[in-house]
Parts: sequence; C-alpha cells; structure tokens
Amino acid sequence: MRFGPVGLDEAEGALLAHALSVGTLRLKKGHVLGHSDLTLLDQAGMKTVVAARLEPGDASEDEAAEALAGAFRGANIHAANAATGRVNLHAARAGLFRADRLMVDHLNSIDPGITFACLGDRVQVAEGDMVATIKIIPLAVSAVSLKQARSAIAAPALARVLPFRPSRAGLVATQLPTLKPSVMDKTRDLLRDRLAAAGSKLVEEVRVDHETEALASEIGRLARKTDLVIVFGASAVTDPDDVIPAAIRAAGGTVERVGMPVDPGNLLVLGSCQGVPVVGAPGCARSPKENGFDWIVARILAGETPDSRDIARMGVGGLLKEIPTRPQPRQTGEDRADGGVSVVLLAAGRSSRMGETAGHKLLARFDGEPLIRRMTRVALASKATATVVVTGHRADDISGSLDDLDATVVVNPDYASGMASSLKTGLDALNNKAGGALILLGDMPALTAGHLDALIDAFAEDGGKSIIRASDGERRGNPVILPRAAFSEVGRLSGDVGARMLVESGAWPVIDVPIGPSARLDVDTPEAVKAAGGETENGD
Repeated sequence: MRFGPVGLDEAEGALLAHALSVGTLRLKKGHVLGHSDLTLLDQAGMKTVVAARLEPGDASEDEAAEALAGAFRGANIHAANAATGRVNLHAARAGLFRADRLMVDHLNSIDPGITFACLGDRVQVAEGDMVATIKIIPLAVSAVSLKQARSAIAAPALARVLPFRPSRAGLVATQLPTLKPSVMDKTRDLLRDRLAAAGSKLVEEVRVDHETEALASEIGRLARKTDLVIVFGASAVTDPDDVIPAAIRAAGGTVERVGMPVDPGNLLVLGSCQGVPVVGAPGCARSPKENGFDWIVARILAGETPDSRDIARMGVGGLLKEIPTRPQPRQTGEDRADGGVSVVLLAAGRSSRMGETAGHKLLARFDGEPLIRRMTRVALASKATATVVVTGHRADDISGSLDDLDATVVVNPDYASGMASSLKTGLDALNNKAGGALILLGDMPALTAGHLDALIDAFAEDGGKSIIRASDGERRGNPVILPRAAFSEVGRLSGDVGARMLVESGAWPVIDVPIGPSARLDVDTPEAVKAAGGETENGD
C-alpha cells in the first residue's frame, strides 16, 4: 500500500485517508474515489488528496477484518459486520470465554496494523455478549500479514467459548437459630438464577442442622441424583476440619481445597463425592455481586474440573471487592428493563442549511402538515411504547404544532452545543424501564410507522442486546435503536456528535435492517424539501 498525497489524475480507485467535505460533496474515510468524485474535487479547485493506493495482494481494512473474523468458525464465536476496519466478535452460546495469552500476544506481534483485544481468560459470558474485537489500523494490510494473522487466529486455543453444559444441581443448606429462613429463601432463589444463566437447574433443596452427620447424609444422597452439589453453611468455614469439609469426607468424598485467593470468596470449599463436584459456598455468594463462587461454578458447568492448583493461581485478578470492572451478570427485578422501545425524536437544531428565507425545515409542509408533526405521528403510530420530542431552536413553534398529540415534549436549553446534548435530554426524559431508544431524526419525511416497527421487531428478536440500524440495503442510514446498556455512554458524548459515535465505537453488536431508500432521505436544504414533495415554511 502506498499512502500519502496523490494528484487527482492518479487517485481514481484509491482509498480516501480522511473524511472530506467540499460544497455539497461529503466523502467518508476509506471511500473509494471514483471518476465523478474526482471531477467534483477538481471543480472545487483541489489538486491533491491524501489517499491510500492498494498494491497487488493488499486487502482493504474491512476485507481484512472480515477475513480474520471468519477464522473463528467453530469456536462458538460469531462476527458482526465490518465497519471502518473493525469487527466485533460475540459469543454464539452462553459459556466460559477462554483465551491463551501467549497466542494472543503472538497475533498482536505480527503487524502493528492488525490488533486483537478480548476479555480476560475464563470470563463467564451470555449468548450474544461481546468477547473480542478486531481492528485494522491502516486502510489496508498486506497479503503476507493477513495470511499470518489468519493462521494465528485459526489455532483452536487462541480464543473460544466453552459452552455451558445443562446440569442438575442440588442444594443443601444448614440451619442455626441465628439464620433467618427468609435469608435462606433468598439464597435459594439467587442460586436458581445463577444456574439458569448457565442453562442449568436447581432440582432440589434440603435444609438440615449445621452438624457433620446430617450434612454428610444429604451430600451423599444428592450426589447420587445430581451433577453438582452446593452447600450453603449457616456458619462460615474456619478450618479444614470444620463442618462442611468434614461432612464431605464423612460422605465418602474428598476435599480438594479449603479457601481461595479471591475476595470476596475466600471461604470457599471445593471437593467431590461419588465423582460429583461439591462446592461449599462462601457467605458472599448470598449476594448477586460477582465473587469466587461464580468463578468455580462457571468452570464446572463449562466442563472443566478445577483443582487446588487452579484455585491457587486465581490471586492475580482476584480482588473483586468494590471494583466494578464489568456489569454484573445478574440483574435484580428493580433494575431489569421491560424491553419496550421508546422514541427520542430530535427536533432541537437550528436548521442552518435552509438559509435565511426558507424558514425551519421541521416546519416545512408535507401534504399541508408541518414535517415535525408528520414525524411525531409516525412515531406514535409505531410499536414504540412512548415518544419524546426534544426541542431547542424555535421551541415554541415546534411544540405548538404538536399540541394535540400524545407525545412528551422537552426543551434542551443547551441545543446550540450540538446533537449530543439533545440525545442526553431525550434519554433523561424516558421511563427508566425502557429497554431501548429509537433515535429518530426530525427531517426524514419518507419514514413510516412500518419502517420503525421493522427496527423494533429486530430489536426484540435480538433480545435488546444490539444496536439496530436502518439501511437502504447497501448503505447505513437512520434511524437507529440504542439498547439500554448504551444509555450511560451517551453522557460521555459532547458537541455535535450523535448516535453514530456509539454505533462505530465497537462496544455493541450492530444489526442492519434494510428499509429501502427512506433510510437515506433527509431534507436539510430548500431544494431537498421540494425534491421530497414538500413546501418550505415560507413558501420559497
């Protein structure tokens, strides 16, 4: 690949190095320069562009990223579509993510332009969770580098997801007068949820006095009928001969280890009885927060058999207490969204490209109706559970056209700072149970409720975990749906930056839904209004 300034007469077929705007022409980074592009650039007085010219065997950034992602077939990992040289990789099944550090290091040493980042080894993941990302830094990579990287990725142990094996678990809970039954009930219910996240079931619970003989009897009985026995003691383990380890041995089993270098989770007991794993849960496992108990159970359910040496190696990274390194894998009923999608209709901008005489684009009339009213009616006719309209410039005029519609209108006093502030204002106004937000631009008159419903249906089918983006079948467009997990990231945006920044961040999988030309039709200028069949506010 040859990179640098190139004369227009030699630039046809080259990849544009940086986004470029000249008059009405807008070209994105990586755009393949065609004859018509170069003609317009020449007419604008440009003589050179900074571009990359591919040599034989070179692969463009997206081609390279997709080729590398394809090497993961069979590893329970699937790839999203490539965009700007990035492909995100997601778990095809719930399980335990495995990554070999030496192999990943080798891959990243092949070519600085080829990068691979992933979760830590043995992280529990749900189906659809993002586990890794591939990013191609330059606009193209050589065939030699690509071949070596594909070979490295094809190694089965580099990165994979070990799927959880559906298992039947039994729970023995010991009792003391100081332990409330309600606490034991909550512990059982939480354990059931933990197991369900891995596709397993709690098939039986039994409660016995906190003494060795009674506990040993139940451990032995459950080991004969389940795949995993879990013991919650009414009192914490303080010695290798305490009640839980002593009961495992009394049942004819063996104790592998008492204690682990993970906090919370120090007081875990690991053993086996009749070939069935027995885990003495630490007290912290009565909480939904991640702890060492989660690590051990996840390995067992993924088909691994941890031993004392494995546990001894958990100290690095084992400090979990009050360190929120990633979202909790389980949500409580209070903070679980209901999955509904609400519309955030952005109508705060200054409509500056309409000029001084044509008026506001959102007050342009289509079939005799202000465009913003038309867009609001489309949102209200869709499957969205609520519609919030964000106003700013000429807020009174915009909201006045919506008086009799069942939409929530909010004013963004900081609208002049750019789109990011309007996004924040709109999301802040949503019901806190909304599972997703459909970000609708106010100047897209060809959109219908059916188009929005197609996006909402795709969001529901995916389980509300991905960004849904409209396309015309070939090119990306608008609207987009942001999952609730992305809402907090909007707070980090600033200036005239919209949802596209989140889409291209690679933090969430992106699903494109083709809805035809409507995904690309907006009306920023008087000419565009008229071409779309409308009339400007002032009739110009």
